Amino acid sequence: MDIPIIFLGTGQAIPTARRNHTSILIQYKDENILVDCGEGTQRQFRKADINPCDLTRLLITHWHGDHILGIPGLLQTLALNGYNKTLYVYGPRGTARFMDLMYRLFVFKEKIKVKVEEVEGIFLKTNDLVFEAVPMQHGTPCNAYSIKEKDKIRIEKDKLEKYKIPNSPQIARLKEGKGIKINGKMIKAKELTYVEKGRKIAIILDTKENQNCVRVAKNADLLICESTFLAGSENGAKLAGEYKHLTARVAATIAKKARVKELILTHISQRYDTKEKLLLDEAKKIFKNVEIVEDLRAIKL
Repeated sequence: MDIPIIFLGTGQAIPTARRNHTSILIQYKDENILVDCGEGTQRQFRKADINPCDLTRLLITHWHGDHILGIPGLLQTLALNGYNKTLYVYGPRGTARFMDLMYRLFVFKEKIKVKVEEVEGIFLKTNDLVFEAVPMQHGTPCNAYSIKEKDKIRIEKDKLEKYKIPNSPQIARLKEGKGIKINGKMIKAKELTYVEKGRKIAIILDTKENQNCVRVAKNADLLICESTFLAGSENGAKLAGEYKHLTARVAATIAKKARVKELILTHISQRYDTKEKLLLDEAKKIFKNVEIVEDLRAIKL
């Protein structure tokens, strides 16, 4: 089963004609998970021909404007379109207070059910997914996130035929890792099954380089990482340190150290709006399997 990932916004603090503020949608079965909600995100849903009322969860990395100013408009759009779910909102320390302030500041015509939780570490396990929040360093409480698909026990179909095992409750036992008895003989689950490793997506948006970057990205199938500055440019590394951001070189180094399979660079500064290749070339010197995405780009993992 594919995991669609739609980059609704790929810009940095100042949007451009080509890049909206940051927002990423990850779809998995009946889960529609939005990571950050920059200004204009609700319109990006329209452009992508995606119904925002399918949203189930919102993961907030931090409370700088370019990552959250789309929340009030999105909530009102959901309410006016009859959103009938509970929207689960997760974020770093301070998220509950900021959400409350937002409710006080904006006059919402309608209300929807919203549940807010401040998170760190593994904070949610569904039937299929495990969510983890890892603190970053950005001058304000900030999280990176990983979303990992649980490992699955798969049946060796050819071995079922060999042992002439019918499609029965015995199959369910095997999927639970339990042995079964066939013709009086006990057969261990591991003789008939194999483990399919779950896929992992890591998202790092806005932080200076720190050891937790490699930790959250470790062994990810896909790392989505900010790339705000070019280390090879004049003052690029200095500015990254001053504003607590990453360069393309550092993003690639994180990907290499964490042994990720693929790296996507996003959160692109207006200064590189037509010069993305500079960022890409810098990253590729360290990590080959890397690309830069544009607004509304959809990929499948």
